[in-house]
Amino acid sequence: MLKRLIVLLVLCCTPALAVEEQVVLGLSQDRVAITATFDGSEILIFGAVKRETPIPEGPPLEVIVAVAGPSGPVTVRRKERKLGIWVNTDSVLVDLAPSFYAVATSGPLDDILTDTEDLRYRVSIERAIRSVGAAMHIRGAQEFADAVIRIRESESLYSIRENTVAVDEQTLFRTSIAMPADLTEGNYSARIFLTRGGEVVSQYETVIDVRKVGLERLLYSMSREQPVWYGLMSLVIAIAAGWGASTAFRLLREN
Repeated sequence: MLKRLIVLLVLCCTPALAVEEQVVLGLSQDRVAITATFDGSEILIFGAVKRETPIPEGPPLEVIVAVAGPSGPVTVRRKERKLGIWVNTDSVLVDLAPSFYAVATSGPLDDILTDTEDLRYRVSIERAIRSVGAAMHIRGAQEFADAVIRIRESESLYSIRENTVAVDEQTLFRTSIAMPADLTEGNYSARIFLTRGGEVVSQYETVIDVRKVGLERLLYSMSREQPVWYGLMSLVIAIAAGWGASTAFRLLREN
């Protein structure tokens, strides 16, 4: 069952800010519940731009929406074929990589965001991953970070969806971001950027809480907090299931 999370961007009055254009984010629902039947979620994002002055002249308003999952270090290993078998050779620790990262834009990302602004706000997938460096003897160190991106793109965990944010009259915008079933628990940041001529003119960030609930939450907590009892319970369930299956097959043969 596909669950849908509605994100509503609302207007508010903040006279102390002398910003020509700004957006303020408010979540109608700030949690995603992972249950046994959870097979993904779709975040719907609607927005409006608040202005104190008429629409500025020049390049049109563009919108970028970035949703990122919890970040953590990732160890990447290179495999090479030696003497007929595949073995691990070099390894690199990528310092921080988000478990999920999706970017939706109202136009081609290279056209609506300059490299300088991308470096400052870490919007693109390559900028979102932080890799300080590898040992001097390791060749092609950048390939390890590229491998993280390639693998997670194939698993639908990383994506850039250009031209998927609809902007009406440079004031209203909307988009949707699909999230896969195998989400990592934690706080997911949702960032909204307004740009003109490749420069960020306003941004806002909020948090979406993704958690297991119900029986899944209980089993997960038990496996982390009481591993001995969790192991014993798993053993009892396995024995009971095996005995039950054996009894059922014996009765079928006798009949």
